[in-house]
Parts: sequence; C-alpha cells; structure tokens
Amino acid sequence: MPSPATLTAHGTARMVRLDNGLKIIVQEVHTAPLVSVWCWYRVGSGDERPGLTGVSHWVEHMNFKGTRNIPRDDMKGIVERFGGTWNGYTWIDQTTYLETAGKDALDTLLFIEAERMSSGLYEPDECESERTVIISELQGGENDPDQLLDTEVTATAFRQHPYRHPTIGWLDDLRAMSREDLYSYYRTHYVPDNATLVVVGAVDADDVLRRAEGHFGRIPPGPAPARRRPTEPAQIGERRVTLEREGTTAYLKAAWHAPAATDPDFFPMLVLDAALTGAKGTNIWGSFRGAPPQRRSRLYVALVERGLASMVSGALLPTAEPFLYSLSLTAMRDVPLATLESAALEAVDQVRREGLTADEVSRAKRQLKARLVFEVDSVTNLAHQLGYCETTVGPGFFDRLRPCVEAVTADQVADVARRRLGRDTRTVGWFQPVRK
Repeated sequence: MPSPATLTAHGTARMVRLDNGLKIIVQEVHTAPLVSVWCWYRVGSGDERPGLTGVSHWVEHMNFKGTRNIPRDDMKGIVERFGGTWNGYTWIDQTTYLETAGKDALDTLLFIEAERMSSGLYEPDECESERTVIISELQGGENDPDQLLDTEVTATAFRQHPYRHPTIGWLDDLRAMSREDLYSYYRTHYVPDNATLVVVGAVDADDVLRRAEGHFGRIPPGPAPARRRPTEPAQIGERRVTLEREGTTAYLKAAWHAPAATDPDFFPMLVLDAALTGAKGTNIWGSFRGAPPQRRSRLYVALVERGLASMVSGALLPTAEPFLYSLSLTAMRDVPLATLESAALEAVDQVRREGLTADEVSRAKRQLKARLVFEVDSVTNLAHQLGYCETTVGPGFFDRLRPCVEAVTADQVADVARRRLGRDTRTVGWFQPVRK
C-alpha cells in the first residue's frame, strides 16, 4: 500500500443522493489502480431491543449467504477472482460491507452491494446453520477472559441504553430468534435512505455516480427507520463486577461514561487517552491492530515499568451517543488485582487533581495527528473513515478530526479529566483466575 505521503486525493470527496435516498460518497485517489467499495447501514446493536439482541450481527452474516442473482457459493469467489479482498462488520451504531480490488472490478463490486441491499435470500436452512456458527462464536468469546470481562463491565455500566448489549447478542435471544425476525429486520433497515455507499480509488467520480445510479437507482425507496434509544440515567455511584473462573492471568478494567463524538468534550478526552495510554486514533477498522506509541504515557510508566501490569490500553471511539472510555490492564503474575487497581486509579486521580504537563499534551497531540494520517494510508482505510464518520456522526466530522485535535488545550484536558473520570461515574471489573 502507498505511504501517507504518496496517497493523494484528487479534489474533495463528492457527495450526492439518489432519488431513492441512497447517499453516495466518491473520492478519487489515483495513486494505485485500486478501488475500495463500502456500503454502510445506520443500524447496529445499539438499535436492538431485548429479545432481539445480536440480530444486526446475525443479519450481517446472512448477507454473505447469497442473493437472488448471486449463488451462495459465488458470493465470496467473485471478489477473489479479481484478486481482491472482502469483509464486513457490525458494531453499536453501524453495519458495513466492503470489497477492495483492481479498479476494473468496480462495476461488479457495485452489483454485489446492490444485490446485498435488495435481494437477500434468508433461506431457513441457512439461518439455522448460521445460528450454530454465531452461538459458537459467542461461546468462544466467553472463553477469552478479557473479552468476557469487557462484556460484563459494559452491561454493568449501562442500565437502560442498548449500548449495554454485546454486538453478538445474548445467548437466550440467539436461541429464540426466528428466520422471520431476521428477514423483517433486514427489510426494515436495509433500505436506500438508511445507507451510504462509499467509493474510493482510481476512478472517475462521474462514472461512479452513473454506475451507482444504474445498480442502486432501481431499488425502491423506503422510510429510514427512526432511531429511538432510551436515555441512560445518570450514574450516581461506583459499580463493580467480579468474575472468578479457571485461568492463569488476572485482568482489570475501569470504565467511565464518555462523550458522544459531537460533544465538545470528545476531542479533549481523546487527547487525554493518548497521554494516559498512547494514541490510537479513531479508526475502529485499523487503529487497534498495532501497538500505540505508549512508552512515555502516564499509565505505562506508572504500571508497566513498575512491574504491576504487563499490558495497559485505553479505548475511546466516536459514537453517535455517549458510550464508554475504558482502561484495560493485564496484571503481572502474583500481583494482586487490589494492588494493581489502587495504583491505576491513583495515577488517574493524580491527573484529575493536577492535570497533565504541557509536554504531555503536546506529545499526545502530535501522536494523535500522526495516527490520523496513518488511518487513511490506503484506499480501504480512507473509504472506511469517510463512511464511518458519515454514518456514525454525520457530515463534516471526518474533515474536523485533525483541526479539532490541534485546537485542544491543556486546560481542556485537565477539565475533562476532572469532570469525567471521577469515582461516582466509573465501573470497575475484575477477572480473578481460579487455578486448578
């Protein structure tokens, strides 16, 4: 893939809406003869109700099982014949599908996504087969102590908001859902007015729009489903969850209610996390696949260098509504979780009392701005960021990322730490291994 220095966009991204409501974003990038196509839907686990948790993720799986004009066994092979890659994912605010291949594959990639939007089959036998796959995936995640603890901490931190549900769903709901539940959800949410098509690569924008009109314009419009999410009541005291299971490693998590991406606190908190645990950026697709620059971060110095933890990480991502800022720590062998928790929370409280130094804030901002550049170092990553920002937050957010980071001051970081990282709004989770 080209480096950030050589990946050059030709003009600004073009954005149009078709008559049926589909939003299309096209960005020309002629560095390499590639094209990346992403189709985004404004639906995720944060839109699910009890009894249907996990339905967004399950529907995503079913949309790889063939359509009226693409046999199931051809669904994956079409892209691979072009030497390309394909994938998809579901999270709390969105579901998305992607293909990246040589630019000559553009028409075929648009055809696949138009078929996925309008012509999914949802054959009963396939739905049952996928139920088994997803339940196995859930049970596999439960065997990962860190992932299990994350699920339990999130469900404890939220009382009412559907962000409390794991994206994969709760086991009893997965056992009870029917094919009709899946297909009804698909037909409700997979409509043009609830979708954004993003195309980035060595293309001509006018040509992309003509082709997209040909493939998607025939799909009937449908009302975009209203997003009705209950407001989370204010937390009024620390919450705790302890898991005891067979294992060899102890894990600690601490989570605080975090601002939505549109909140003025979001960017100061992003800089705060970069100073505490190293800059990750904002790309859920790529930011967490490599280790952040953290050897001079507050919590790395306070916990890893002192031999209390073998790993420390933080997580804050742009979300449509207030989610969580979480710290995850892996205890060194024979270090009690109480000792690790005391040291971690004291380091956080010191920042609440005293703020960060000017050098720490400056370094965190430099690292963040560098990560934001690397997050768009390929047509695939650029297409992801354009679509994620548009779907999750709204128009203009992608262009504001770097200027908003640059504008953050040390006083703003100190203020957001003081107000948002207090005891009464945090949830603490322990995974305590029980040895045989």
